Amino acid sequence: MRETTTVRRKVRLRPVRPAGWRWDLLLLAGLVALTLALARGLLYDLDLAVSAWAFAHDPAPLYWTARVFNLLGQGGWLLMPVAGALALAVAWRRRSVRPLLLVGTAFLLTTLTIGPLKVWTDRAAPSASVKPPFLPPDEAVRIFHELPVGAYSMSYPSGHVANAIVWYGVIAGLATALAAGRLPVGAYRLIRFAPPVILLVTTTYLNFHWLTDGLAALLLGVLLDRLLHRVPWDDLPLPRRLGDWSGPAGWPTPPATS
Repeated sequence: MRETTTVRRKVRLRPVRPAGWRWDLLLLAGLVALTLALARGLLYDLDLAVSAWAFAHDPAPLYWTARVFNLLGQGGWLLMPVAGALALAVAWRRRSVRPLLLVGTAFLLTTLTIGPLKVWTDRAAPSASVKPPFLPPDEAVRIFHELPVGAYSMSYPSGHVANAIVWYGVIAGLATALAAGRLPVGAYRLIRFAPPVILLVTTTYLNFHWLTDGLAALLLGVLLDRLLHRVPWDDLPLPRRLGDWSGPAGWPTPPATS
């Protein structure tokens, strides 16, 4: 009788587009350069000008439309619950815990990067000039600024925008897996790219964030998204005790990545 052996596939990182780690380094360098520029007082005039324009052009219909679209960035009661529900659906359909690993990793990655950066940079929101603590705009715009006790000081980078890039990427991937790769390319791209753009515009227009808060979030979010998309989720070794639940989740190659 011939003895059979189980051959484990070699774990290789998944491709992302555009390919190459140089793009990741450029994103990181861009985030560092933007933060340093703000620390030196540069780009404040741009932030103040955009904020002043938004304050001066906020008719009620446009304002409330922006408020509604801004709900796309709510992580606690929209993004994570939707991603979690999709992960459970894929896990049940494929009898695999791997979709849950994706969601858990996305949660840890965003929690350990976006939040600490907000605390460290200590920047007020534009609205701090029109509501408590009523800071002068040229003080509210400053980064690494010692703010009054109780003042909101976690504006940089925008959590709405960065989380949207990561979580809508996760949602698009899970929806594609649930559809067994039959999700239309147009639908994938709409889920993937529309919400971050909408949130960059609405958070800036509503003066929830400075323009550079959103730009920093774009750089950070795309960087985190590329890291998540590189992980070969179906090939990661899992404990044998998971049995039938350690199989592949059937991740298709997405029609587009960051």
